[in-house]
Amino acid sequence: MSVLVAVLMYAAWSSIFAFGKIALQYCPPIFLTGTRMLIAGFILLSYLAIRKRSSFLLEKKQIFSLLLLAFFSIYLTNILEFWGLQHLSAAKTCFIYSLSPFFAAFFSYLHFKEKMNLRKWIGLSIGFIGFIPVLMIQSGSEKLLEAFSIFSWPELAIMGAALCSVYGWVLLRVAVKNQTVSPLMANGSSMFIGGLFAFVHSFFVENWAPLPIASGDVLPLAKITLLMTFISNIICYNIYGMMLKKFTATFLSFIGLLSPIFASITGWIFLGETPSWIIGLSTLIVSTGLWVVYYAELKQGYIVKKEKTTPVLN
Repeated sequence: MSVLVAVLMYAAWSSIFAFGKIALQYCPPIFLTGTRMLIAGFILLSYLAIRKRSSFLLEKKQIFSLLLLAFFSIYLTNILEFWGLQHLSAAKTCFIYSLSPFFAAFFSYLHFKEKMNLRKWIGLSIGFIGFIPVLMIQSGSEKLLEAFSIFSWPELAIMGAALCSVYGWVLLRVAVKNQTVSPLMANGSSMFIGGLFAFVHSFFVENWAPLPIASGDVLPLAKITLLMTFISNIICYNIYGMMLKKFTATFLSFIGLLSPIFASITGWIFLGETPSWIIGLSTLIVSTGLWVVYYAELKQGYIVKKEKTTPVLN
């Protein structure tokens, strides 16, 4: 059941790429990040202030972890993601996030000493092979922003976002599992602080006159931003925090390999983007690695099995 919840979480999360492209029609990417994160952080922290004020009693090492989480998982991840998303399709952007398991395996090895056995390396290799064909697909705008070889700057930005995102999840796991910070507190505070970082950045590089939004775009931007905030920041971020208590960051990242399928569907529905058979085929290949890594981590004991409990009759 927990695996199903994780899959449904990614199905909802993948819609953010399509909604993000819609939001970028109304405002620049850094301002969008700041607005969305401040709203989400304010909602979560307000809830905690009413229901559980003790969550705000933090030690210095916990505060430091939350600052790092805000910088990497919220600020850097989202400004890189939304800048790259301007020039890529929703499905391709989502697929590039399939690099996450590679970064997750590396960071989990460094932080949690999780061993990389032969089966895991086979799974990662399968994933890498499936990843290559998608990088060969480039639109006209990508070719204008070509960096080197088969890579464009938007693709590199999304790769950077995936790297920062996974490192953020590792930091979240440290805060939630090792430092006993509640998932709501970790997410709420990091979103609010990361949103402040983004707003300061936006003020200096984007055209504030008085805001980087056309007057007629305020209402549609507010609607799509609130929708993105509810789906991603309120629901998915917090479910992810709870999933980290049961699964490793590596395995959750591998479940995320299913996201491009969902992103292709939402991109087709809301943006009229034609689903790419190459992305579908590559996702199938990469997802094969999911099961290889799943059984490897299950055998190593990194995935917590649900314990049977005796029902209590009232």
